[in-house]
Amino acid sequence: MTTPRRVTWTEANARRIARQHLAVPAPAKESSPAAVTGAMLGAHAQVLSAAELSVALRLEAATRATVRDALRTDGTLVKTYGPRGTVHLLPSADLPLWTGALSAIPAGADPMPPDVRMTEEQTEAVLTAIGEALADRDLTVDELTDAIVERTGPWAGDRVMDAFQDKWPRWRQVTHRAAHRGVLCFGPNRGRRITYTNPHRVLPGFTPIDGAAAHTELVRRYLRAYGPAAPRHFARWLAAPRGWAGEVFAAAATSGEIEEVVYEGGAAWVVTGDTDFPAEPPEGVRLLPYFDAFAIASQPRELLFPGRAFERALGGGQAGNHPVLLVDGTVAGVWHQRRSGRRIAVTVEPIAGGTLSPRRRRALEAQVERVGEVLEGRAELTVGKVAVGPHA
Repeated sequence: MTTPRRVTWTEANARRIARQHLAVPAPAKESSPAAVTGAMLGAHAQVLSAAELSVALRLEAATRATVRDALRTDGTLVKTYGPRGTVHLLPSADLPLWTGALSAIPAGADPMPPDVRMTEEQTEAVLTAIGEALADRDLTVDELTDAIVERTGPWAGDRVMDAFQDKWPRWRQVTHRAAHRGVLCFGPNRGRRITYTNPHRVLPGFTPIDGAAAHTELVRRYLRAYGPAAPRHFARWLAAPRGWAGEVFAAAATSGEIEEVVYEGGAAWVVTGDTDFPAEPPEGVRLLPYFDAFAIASQPRELLFPGRAFERALGGGQAGNHPVLLVDGTVAGVWHQRRSGRRIAVTVEPIAGGTLSPRRRRALEAQVERVGEVLEGRAELTVGKVAVGPHA
């Protein structure tokens, strides 16, 4: 019996940083926003400007316009509900994988009060109505509500869902489920209002991959990007049941798709044969925006956010709520940017020791300049206290 390879945090972290294009941005002639986003397994787009920054920082000479063109002009990116039921940018070509995988994850307990919930029959009626209503046009939320009610009945439009000091129509509790089923994604904004469209208009004729096959492929991609990892890490990243994740990993191991290693003293997995790791530890200074994929998915989290960083840079233990300063592969501070015209004021608050060496300061200045280029403005650095709290 072969003894599993031992992998250290430093080795794993260096490989993740390299594969995330954080060590060296992907060459513009060889890559694209869609390819970079695919390597990240999606860019969290609850704050769309943060997603644009996440992607563009990983691609040589890219700006936010480069990412916007991929989303709105050539359609190689799509904005939809991805992992954890949250808004993401995903490669359009990966829609068969994502819809197949996400629609087949077991659902947890329904969080809605009994008088708000929808039956499975009502849910299926709404999903069908959404697909039909968006088949050939983009609709605002209000327009889509009218179209759904017209097809299903007034119950779907009852304003019974508590949301942001308001009441939303009943059907909106299945918005992310509609995206996972492949009948809804975001369309172009109409002024300041969002619209929804049918993803088949982005990638005509696509068919979701079979659930079991999609789960195996998603495990492979996840482990290539963020491995070594255990089923509990995969479950946390997807907001999926741990027991189910364990079954998926067990099936992938049985079929020979993944192999076990020893990682930080415990069992973890990598793609079979994917056991090469950098010999040198990660180096460099990077600024990661809100909800960056690397900060969210890398585990163990307490090693990525060591010491005081765990308290300062995490929102209640949740990664992504603060933009972070990454120094030599670990979180060493938080930062914030405020825009006024073309001027972008960037404030960086180091955590460890409160100061940066001259070499690190120069590297930080270069990174701030790059952030300004991506955001198509003129960035100015201040090293000091960040007064802005975590993002909700």
